[in-house]
Amino acid sequence: MAARYFVVDAFTDVAFKGNPAVVCVLDEQGKSEEWMKNVAVEFNQPMTCYVIPQRSVPKFELRWFSPNGLEMKLCGHATLAAIHVIGSLNGESNDVGVVNFSSASGPLNAKRVVENDDTSSSSSITSGKVSTIELIFPLAPTVKCSPDELTLMSKALAGARVVEQLKTIASEEDFFVVLESGKDVEEFEPNFEDIKKWPGRGMIVTARADDSSHFDFISRMLAPKFGIPEDHVCGSAHCALAPYWSQKLGKTDLVAYQASSRGGILKLHVDANEQKVHLQGKAITVMEGFLHV
Repeated sequence: MAARYFVVDAFTDVAFKGNPAVVCVLDEQGKSEEWMKNVAVEFNQPMTCYVIPQRSVPKFELRWFSPNGLEMKLCGHATLAAIHVIGSLNGESNDVGVVNFSSASGPLNAKRVVENDDTSSSSSITSGKVSTIELIFPLAPTVKCSPDELTLMSKALAGARVVEQLKTIASEEDFFVVLESGKDVEEFEPNFEDIKKWPGRGMIVTARADDSSHFDFISRMLAPKFGIPEDHVCGSAHCALAPYWSQKLGKTDLVAYQASSRGGILKLHVDANEQKVHLQGKAITVMEGFLHV
């Protein structure tokens, strides 16, 4: 049976902005891991997500593969895209409550609300429907780097005005660098070969946003070893960014901007008691089709 796929722009309500992801909807039998890898390489998008229905709760399993065919433990923007597709295929136009799914990072939850523009039609997923989706992900703490780790990454930061160097301790271990200003983040010139030396996923660069902006902080996510030199909008990175800036700024509700070439906006809520981060963003479908292999 042909597998249906969708290309969805996540963390945006405008086509060709935010972060694109392929969402492949499979049947209960799923596909082999080799097939999933090959399809992800064929699409060569920032992430390919597979939605596999389950007979039990959670109702869905999600798996994520990078453009070079490596399986990821967690991907925020592709999860947001998947929830958008799941709700749209079900023909739902109102708040559908919590959607539960299983993943390599354990059980995860999301909530979906659909907002229709003036020209949309409920008969088609590509009609201009925009979903507002809230992901509920585990909080990712940050800790100090070891002296050896700092030495390893020193060349990757050459010339940068560094405030703090940390690392995340979660499903994806990232080098976490705080710079002096939002302008420093935007103008940072990454040396991808040096960033590849980091033993974990990649490098997060962040700073408090300028007072003239509408954001609390800005960031960039660099993951060249996974075929993603710069992630357009990385939801999982904000599992570490949100609690860090929540503590620094003394607030639990934050608005973040990811300063990639396509850009993306995230609304965040930190629940320290539950050790969760709520990430809210929009998504829009730009393409759909079928895989015949």
